[in-house]
Amino acid sequence: MGGLQGDRRTDRVAGETAWCSALRKIAVRSGRAALSASACDLRSQLRPEHPEVAICLNNLAELLRVTNGPAEAEPLIRRALAIDEASFGPGHPNVAIRLNNFAILLRTTGRLAEAEGLFRRALEIDEARLGPDHPSVATRLSNLAALLQATNRLAEAEPLMRRALVIGEASFGPDHPTVAIYLNISPHCWQPLTGWSRRNP
Repeated sequence: MGGLQGDRRTDRVAGETAWCSALRKIAVRSGRAALSASACDLRSQLRPEHPEVAICLNNLAELLRVTNGPAEAEPLIRRALAIDEASFGPGHPNVAIRLNNFAILLRTTGRLAEAEGLFRRALEIDEARLGPDHPSVATRLSNLAALLQATNRLAEAEPLMRRALVIGEASFGPDHPTVAIYLNISPHCWQPLTGWSRRNP
């Protein structure tokens, strides 16, 4: 999910960031989400609407998602999204990260139509703010394509995955692990339609 943002931090914030990260790693190993929740409580001492709180809420929501707690995760990612929209505006790349992660949660719970809308909004933001050839745009494209594939819309998914792959190869080189991810994320997008392969775009 989204990582820490590149803003200027005080020593206190940096210390709390490290503490939250350490607790989250322990939580993942032990399966005890309460530890990560304690980290968020610590982070919230900054201000309830501070962007650092959004980061920690996002991370906790991801932890809950992967440990079968999507119902608990949803209000946290909603709050993280609201904080970033208020802090940065609705068209900021940080908001795109939250939208993407919220969409992944919705996809996990089978709410594919809702997830698609958020994936598309995240893509629009990153294209507008980062440019059409940015690596983040490739990530948004591949996530949307995977959802379209899951709903048997291969004709819509294929051009998105083609574009994600082109961006990935231009950004990282053809043999980069990220490019391999794009190739593997929707392997059935290609052959049923055109017989397209990595070396025959």
